[in-house]
Amino acid sequence: MSGVLAVLLLCVYVLASSHGALVIFQDASTPQGLDGAARQLQGLDGAARLRQKRSTDNVNVEVYSVKVDCKVTSRFAHTVITSSALNKGNFSQEVSFEVELPKTAFITNFSMEIEGQTYMGEVKEKEKAKKQYEVAVSRGQTAGLVKASGRKMEKFSVSVNIAANSNVTFILTHEELLKRTLGQYEIMTRVKPKQLVQHFEIVADIYEPQGIAFLDAYGTFISNELLPLVEKTVSDKKAHIAFSPTLDQQRKCSGCDGTLIDGDFIIKYDVKRAESIGDIQIVNGYFVHFFAPPDLPRVPKNVMFVIDRSGSMWGDKLKQTKEAMLTILDDLQKEDYFGIVLFDSSISTWKDSLTMATVENVNEAKTFVREIKDQGTTDINGAVMKAIDMFKKDKENQKFSERSVSMIILLTDGMPNSGVSSVDQIQENVHGAIGGNMSLFCLGFGNDVEYSFLDVMAKQNQGLARRIYEGSDATLQLQGFYEEVASPLLSDIDLRYPDNLVNSLTTSHYKQLFNGSEIVVAGRLSDNSLDNFLVEVFAHGFEDDFSVKGQASAQEWDVLYPEQEYIFGDFTERLWAYLTIQNMLSKRESGTMEEKVNATAKALEMSLKYSFVTPLTSMVVTKPETDKGPEDPLIADKLTEDEREKKQQHGYHTYGHQLSSHSTSSFLSAPRSTSYVDGDPHFMIELPEREDALCFNIDDRPGTIFNLVRDPLAGITVNGQTIGDKKVAPNGKINTYFGRFGIVHQMLGVRLEVTTQDITVFKDGKQAKLYWSGTSSLKGANFDLQVTKDRSLTVTLRGSVRFLVILHKVWKKHPYHQDYLGFYTLDTHLLSDSVHGLLGQFYHGVQFEIRDLRPGEEPDKPDATMLVKGHELTVTRGWQRDFRSDIKNGDNIPCWFIHYNGNGLIDGNHTDYIMSGLFNTV
Repeated sequence: MSGVLAVLLLCVYVLASSHGALVIFQDASTPQGLDGAARQLQGLDGAARLRQKRSTDNVNVEVYSVKVDCKVTSRFAHTVITSSALNKGNFSQEVSFEVELPKTAFITNFSMEIEGQTYMGEVKEKEKAKKQYEVAVSRGQTAGLVKASGRKMEKFSVSVNIAANSNVTFILTHEELLKRTLGQYEIMTRVKPKQLVQHFEIVADIYEPQGIAFLDAYGTFISNELLPLVEKTVSDKKAHIAFSPTLDQQRKCSGCDGTLIDGDFIIKYDVKRAESIGDIQIVNGYFVHFFAPPDLPRVPKNVMFVIDRSGSMWGDKLKQTKEAMLTILDDLQKEDYFGIVLFDSSISTWKDSLTMATVENVNEAKTFVREIKDQGTTDINGAVMKAIDMFKKDKENQKFSERSVSMIILLTDGMPNSGVSSVDQIQENVHGAIGGNMSLFCLGFGNDVEYSFLDVMAKQNQGLARRIYEGSDATLQLQGFYEEVASPLLSDIDLRYPDNLVNSLTTSHYKQLFNGSEIVVAGRLSDNSLDNFLVEVFAHGFEDDFSVKGQASAQEWDVLYPEQEYIFGDFTERLWAYLTIQNMLSKRESGTMEEKVNATAKALEMSLKYSFVTPLTSMVVTKPETDKGPEDPLIADKLTEDEREKKQQHGYHTYGHQLSSHSTSSFLSAPRSTSYVDGDPHFMIELPEREDALCFNIDDRPGTIFNLVRDPLAGITVNGQTIGDKKVAPNGKINTYFGRFGIVHQMLGVRLEVTTQDITVFKDGKQAKLYWSGTSSLKGANFDLQVTKDRSLTVTLRGSVRFLVILHKVWKKHPYHQDYLGFYTLDTHLLSDSVHGLLGQFYHGVQFEIRDLRPGEEPDKPDATMLVKGHELTVTRGWQRDFRSDIKNGDNIPCWFIHYNGNGLIDGNHTDYIMSGLFNTV
């Protein structure tokens, strides 16, 4: 198959909402081919397209075993995903393993078994693990990574080189506390093998000491022929579910390779509920308390809907919001009170106060909702403060019952750009005004919303945030969220335990308990004497105060159930650790500065102790020796959606433990670097072998053309022209970005002009155009262009360097910003020592020394002194985003920021790099 890229995708998809996995194996005729294929696999659609394209290629890697083994003990799920593949070819090949797991799950183990040798993962502090990862990437090696990939899932991916006629087994373990929603726990497994698998099995073992109230297991793809294959055994406290079709049972028809297995395998269950303190389990010095009393009357609620009607809500967003609101209004109970606040740059209300949900009032409100029109910008602060003020006035007038539950539901798709625009100030205003008297729930519509801001603000006010994904089911998402909070049962719930017996409690006070949900508290015992382990729960109910007391006792599980291997004896301790880390991560987002520091330290300590891959840790696996070198580290990394958003929005930021390596003087030479420009415009010089980075900005007027790269020996020049915002925001500065690039390769006779609209290629007096509106490619004898729709352009010049241009699209009606470009050089080592330019001068490293770390103007942005190129500069620790692996959100890279247009770091002055034309080479 010389000259032909042969790629085979053998896919097993197991996608779960609260549980599950996606497994993808792929092979290529050469490692280079595999890398190229992997870069194309940006999602399932891409994988499907690639698989169809190569469907006629020979099969050289066989996936012969896939098993998903889920063991649930008291809602705590322990899942092991094992997949094995055989390289049947007579040459070594890369085999990739991808798995999707719930965003709320923590990876606890990953290992690979290759030719009888096992390579185990080790959990490390994220920054330490990242150093290994960056060195691997700088050498062109492959690496595994966990990143958000869907509404409830995140993807783990890893590749390894396998010798001819050898096999590999991947084993991934993750743990998660199943969440009770609308009266049930759900385990959903999406089964889409798209092929026949010799040994395919999904197994779930469930043990619930409270007793199983009901359990159902079914598959959307299961016909009458496959129904007998679902093994379901349920007793009082135990359940076993298995699905394991043979090869012949998987076939669509006798003798064909098509599979019947294509859909969702779902397990739903709930536990029995006692009218007491709930279920308390004590094992090996740790306890867990599940509280969800049955048959409680609902508490009346007072709900204010605060709805964004700004211009960015036009079209489907506003239409779906209105459709959801019409259904939600119908679901209000007659004893509820409600109100509606609409906002853009102005604020209006349906009525001046909350109104009882009578049939007449609901119908009037529905008419009001139908007439909502999109317009203006986004004043979130004014809208929420208006809702709070209405609540306060109605409470002063004793309009509704003291025992009712008050809540604000905010729906927005944008970032605050009218009125108070500082997110920190808005959070402070709202938190102070609410004063613990109501809950705030924030719904962020679409991918462009400032989600981390909403998430923190909701947590500060005893609520939660939820992202509403754009799509045909957005209306159902909105209705589903409302259903979760529509029926409060208790408010101000306090769960109390003996002070002399218990310490290290997880959160034990909750603002409300909703119908169909559950409160879970865990703790560590300070005394093994449990003669007086009294548990008390106090809350406000519908008419009276709610109060229950009960005695807890320890269970000898190994004696009671010795035959049940899936009852892992330390589950209460691990569940306690899981909840404690979740609590600490929440405080790290929304607490005071002191709470954030303490919570970060505690979460990191426990993540390392219990080997959880959390936003503070990573799991590193060292692959077997290859021709690339003896160490090829892989990294399993977790970065939650809200944390990525927070870093993205807050820009320069760092944590104290990341500064420790810079607190003493050091002097190193970095022989290789990666440099790029992206943003306002922000220049970044990554130094992987130095394990550090430098960044600087250039402030100049829009329309200026800068030389970024010039290599006279290679004949390569890259120039970039800046653009500005449509207009300057009130009290703002002129922001500039790169909007046009000119790339010249004189020896190959190629010129490229890249704009935010299209890409033009000039060659031998002819020209061709590519457009961002579709995925396409253009290949010539000396170059290769690959366009990914509305995302990126990869420029490959024969025998030379590769460039990556990223398109950042902005909402067309945005009052200030417009589309812009980012520029990355992927193979800097292929350029000569003569390369220069604002970026090019750093391609072969830079020497600098950092000393005298000290507080800066802001607490989380320390200053230091840098000695570089004979200059002594004051620099500030900050962050800059790298969009290569995550084009939407970017990965934040810590760096030393050089002020004043990079003076002292760059050769000469920034004006020395101004060019008179986009294709000028001198």
